[in-house]
Amino acid sequence: MLDLGLLIIRIVIGGLFVAHGAQKLFGWFGGYGLKGTAGWLESIGLRPGVFMAFMAGASELVGGLLFATGVFTWLGALMITGAMVVAIATVHGKNGLWATQNGYEYNLVLIAVVIGVALGGPGAYVLL
Repeated sequence: MLDLGLLIIRIVIGGLFVAHGAQKLFGWFGGYGLKGTAGWLESIGLRPGVFMAFMAGASELVGGLLFATGVFTWLGALMITGAMVVAIATVHGKNGLWATQNGYEYNLVLIAVVIGVALGGPGAYVLL
């Protein structure tokens, strides 16, 4: 049952990060694509915007894919953690902990989950 639980966690968290990355890179799932994301990132002081948008989107998409499949889970978790640390440092951190005030609560939960899975291992159900 533990392996099934880990698979569910990996697919849900990893799959959502793949989708978030696709929003940033390609404009899928209601996202703004690379140029739109770049404009927003530049508006909060992250430059050059296109490069930063690409890095954010690629970290989420590739990190999510690795995490979901269980292939190099530790690397996927590291990429996801990096994206969340940047989100905390640039957007959510100044708002405090609680998500109700746009704080970093949810980012912290995601970091804890991916690091926990990476440290414990992906379980028996992996792509390779």
